[in-house]
Amino acid sequence: MKRTRTLALIPILFLSFLLQAQETVPIGKREILERVQENNSRLRISQQEFLAARAQYRQTNAVFLPNISVSHTGMTTNNPLMAFGSKLNQEIVTQADFDPARLNDPDRIDNFATKVEVQQPLINLDGIWQRSAAKDKMQATELQSVRTGDHMKLETEKAYMQLQLAHKAVTVLEQALETAQANLRLAENNFKQGYLQRSDVLAVEVRVTEVNNQLQYARSNVNNASDYLMFLMGDSIDVVLIPKDSLSVQLNPVTASELPGDRADIQAMELAAGARRKMYRADQLAFLPRLNAFGSYELYDDEIFQGDANGYMAGVALTWDVFDGSKRFGKTQQSKAEFKQAELELEQHVHQSQMELNRATRALRDAENKLQLTQLALEQSKEALRIRNNRYEQGLEKTTDLLGAETQYSEKQLEYYQTVYEYNYAVAYLEFLTSSIEN
Repeated sequence: MKRTRTLALIPILFLSFLLQAQETVPIGKREILERVQENNSRLRISQQEFLAARAQYRQTNAVFLPNISVSHTGMTTNNPLMAFGSKLNQEIVTQADFDPARLNDPDRIDNFATKVEVQQPLINLDGIWQRSAAKDKMQATELQSVRTGDHMKLETEKAYMQLQLAHKAVTVLEQALETAQANLRLAENNFKQGYLQRSDVLAVEVRVTEVNNQLQYARSNVNNASDYLMFLMGDSIDVVLIPKDSLSVQLNPVTASELPGDRADIQAMELAAGARRKMYRADQLAFLPRLNAFGSYELYDDEIFQGDANGYMAGVALTWDVFDGSKRFGKTQQSKAEFKQAELELEQHVHQSQMELNRATRALRDAENKLQLTQLALEQSKEALRIRNNRYEQGLEKTTDLLGAETQYSEKQLEYYQTVYEYNYAVAYLEFLTSSIEN
C-alpha cells in the first residue's frame, strides 16, 4: 500500500520540482497591458501598415508638386544631322559648315549637354480624386490600428484572467490534495484498527491519485497561460507568471445596448468605402483631358561639365487619351463594382456587430445568473462536506459518501471560479464591442 502511494506521488513531486526550478515573476494587469502596447508584434505590424498607407498618400503630392530632373549626357558622332545640330546647340556654326561636302560628310564632334527639366501638373482631375481616396485609405488604416489595439487589450485581459483562473485551480486542487491525503491517513489508521475495509482505503487512494492528476494538468495550464502572456508581451523567456491580484468578480460598468457609430472599425470601413467611391470617380474623370506645363534649361559644350552655350524651352501641353482599347471602360466598371462591394461589406459588418452586441448582452445576463447559482451551490456543497466530515470522524458516515462530498466541493469551487472568469470576460467583451474612439 505504501509503495502504491509512493508511485502515485512521483509524477506530482517531479512536476513540483520543475516548477520550483522555473523562475516565478509576479506581475499585474496594468504592467502587462503596458508591455503589450510597447512590444506586441501584431501592434507593431499594424503600425507599419499605417506608415505604409501614409507613405502612399504622400506619393500623391505629385498631383500638385513639380517633377524636376537633372541630367548630363555626353556623346561623339559624325552623323550629318546630329553633328550639325550639336554645333548649333554649342553655338559654333560658321559659314564653312554650310559647305555641302562638310554637311554630307562632317568631322567627328563631341557634345556634352547638361539639362534641367521641369514638369508641372496644372489640371489633373482624376489625380486629385485619387489623392483624396489615398487620404481616406490612410485614415482608415489608422483607425484599424486603433481597433487592433482594442482587440489586443481584450486578448490580454482574457489571457490574464486565464492565468488567474489557472492559479485558482492549482490552489483549489492543492487544498483538495491535502484533504485527500489527510483522509487517507485517517483511513489507514481506521483500517489498522479494524474500523474500515480494504476497499475503503483503496477508494481514498484512488481519490488521491485523481487529485494528483488534476493538479498536474492545472499546473500545466499555469505554464501555458504564462507562455501566452509572454508571447503577447513580445518576450520568449520561460517563466511562471503570478498575478498580483486574485480572480474576483468585476463590476459591470457597461450600460449601452446600441452599437456606437464612432467605433474605430466601423469608421474605418466607412472611410474605406469612401475611398472606393472616390477611386470610381477618379476612373470616370480619367476620360477628361489633362493640362500640364513643362520647361527645360540646357547647357552645351564640347568638353565635359562645361556650358559655354545655353538655351531654354517652355510650354503647356493639353493631352487627351481618346481611346486606349477600352481599358479605361473596364477599369471604371471594376472600380464601380469594388465600391458597391465595400458598401455591402460595411452594411454587413454593422449588422453583424449589432448581432454580436445583442448576443454579448444576453451572455452577460446569463453569466450573472449562473454566477449566483454557482455561488449558492458552492456554499451548499461546503456545508454538506462539513457535516459529512464530522459524521465520518464519528464513524457515522460511509467513506464513499465522504469522498463524494469532497469531490463535489472541489468541483463546485472550480465551477465557481470558471463562472467568475466567464462573467469577467463577458464584461470585457461587452466593453470591447461598445468602445468608441474617445474611450
